Amino acid sequence: MNRTTSNGTANERTDGKDDGTDGTGGTDGSGSKADRRTRITVLVALAANLVIAVAKAVGGFFAGSPALLSEAAHSVADSLNEVFLLAALRRSRRPADRRHPFGYGKERFFWSLLAAVGIFVMGGCFSFFQGVEALRTGAEEEPSGYVAGLIVLGVALIAEGASLLRALHQVRRQGGAAAGMRDPALRTVVAEDGTAVLGVTLAMIGMILHMVTGQVVWEACASLAIGALLVYVAYRLGREARDQLIGEAADPEASGRIRALLRAQPEIDSVEALFTMKTGLDSTLVAARIDLVPGLDSERVEEVSVRIKRSIAHTVPEARQIFLDVTDRTARETAESPAATGERGGA
Repeated sequence: MNRTTSNGTANERTDGKDDGTDGTGGTDGSGSKADRRTRITVLVALAANLVIAVAKAVGGFFAGSPALLSEAAHSVADSLNEVFLLAALRRSRRPADRRHPFGYGKERFFWSLLAAVGIFVMGGCFSFFQGVEALRTGAEEEPSGYVAGLIVLGVALIAEGASLLRALHQVRRQGGAAAGMRDPALRTVVAEDGTAVLGVTLAMIGMILHMVTGQVVWEACASLAIGALLVYVAYRLGREARDQLIGEAADPEASGRIRALLRAQPEIDSVEALFTMKTGLDSTLVAARIDLVPGLDSERVEEVSVRIKRSIAHTVPEARQIFLDVTDRTARETAESPAATGERGGA
């Protein structure tokens, strides 16, 4: 704990190291188990997408199907994104060091942002290209091409559906949508697999209508719809990753618990400011500016600060770094303080 005094103001800053947390943004055993389950889910999705991408590409090339080629690009993008997510799981759990004192938790959000860019560029843009090209030049398929394409899409639908069920099962194991979807890696897998199931369905509808009517416009429209779907999903995933990268506050419920705990302390006159920021999937930085009641000596201030830190860490386990800025009021401010007037409050 460092104390500096200037113009009657004492600043107390404390980290989480003596309150039972690691102070590094690291994770506990439950986080490691969740990561292992997420890694298995990502590996299952990667294996499914690699096999499906090859099948769709071969089938789309021989059948000359724009919808099937769009789905092949979709699966290639998903495969690359799974590699990004595996990197996120590994790199985000590195311990803090001198260059990164708050840990590497935000790497999880960075790699998820790259995955969103991959979906947009490799999936969405290529699907739009295939749709426009089919409308411009037309496409003719032999009956065997239709059959081969539909068989490939049927197998893809089963594989993608199985991968989606695996991801949804993990979401339920991690506490449902609200808790499970906090993990950007798991959230991305669910979005990719859900989009893949819907995309394969659109491609099958487009191929069937093309086969029945002889009009390539149906398959081209399916390709354009797949592209629009991928762009929308990429936008949503990218926006969420952006919010987390630039410094997202803790959940309002957690912030409310911290504020209520601070206001309940008899030594705290008022809570002037409370700032929180997520530094990883399960780590949060907490900084509070508080005014203490008059008459506390320096040893008492230090004792109170340590106790408050430990209380915050116990109440909000994800609070890995805790900083308190404790100020002493001037004589005039003290006379007008909530303690002197019989009121309690704070920002």
